[in-house]
Amino acid sequence: MKKYKRIIIKISGEALSGKGGYGVNEVETEKIALQVKTLLENGYEVGLVIGGGNIWRARTNGSVDRSTADYMGMLATVINSLAMQNSLDKLKVPVVVMSAIRVEKVAEPFVLRKALDSLEKGKIVIFAGGTGSPYFTTDTAGALRASEIQADIYLCAKNVDGVYDKDPKLFADACKYESISFMEVIQKQLKAMDITAMTMCMENKIPVLIFDCAEPDSIVKAAEGKKIGTIIQ
Repeated sequence: MKKYKRIIIKISGEALSGKGGYGVNEVETEKIALQVKTLLENGYEVGLVIGGGNIWRARTNGSVDRSTADYMGMLATVINSLAMQNSLDKLKVPVVVMSAIRVEKVAEPFVLRKALDSLEKGKIVIFAGGTGSPYFTTDTAGALRASEIQADIYLCAKNVDGVYDKDPKLFADACKYESISFMEVIQKQLKAMDITAMTMCMENKIPVLIFDCAEPDSIVKAAEGKKIGTIIQ
């Protein structure tokens, strides 16, 4: 059952690495690609934004200046995007990688009209290179692209199964929200996604679903509107 039409899916870089935590695991990438293929076959228009945390973390304790570290992280997202493109190619899924950083040898430059045209023609569009500028997270890049293509929802696949009132890894009595407002998340300083991404989605009336990427078929379930994760709206 299709609940949405056009969606943005943000996938953490760690989801591509599997249990190892680093690098790209082809088996894990193919698992995600199979779910994306299912969505395309069911009539969804799908944009992907993939993090780079399995290759590079921008937080370096000052060993690399922030701008340089962020650009390195953006290049890591290009690597992950190419890995996902490869897995989708193997499944005969039409896909294009568009990068906010110019790397014409491996990806098209991001142009909104071309992205919209590709989505309407049934292609998966992978948005690489973050926002193209430092000081913004991949969550914000996903929110930006979701706003630009006027997505019906922003699906944020993370390594936690929703938004909690406190860190569930530290507190056994942490409670998960099934639904919460953007303002509550901001006011309570809950660690759902960064505040810039949250504000952008709130202003453009794009609901956000936070869910666990490791759960079987979680991406398909999220797109179909099944009970999973936490919805922020």
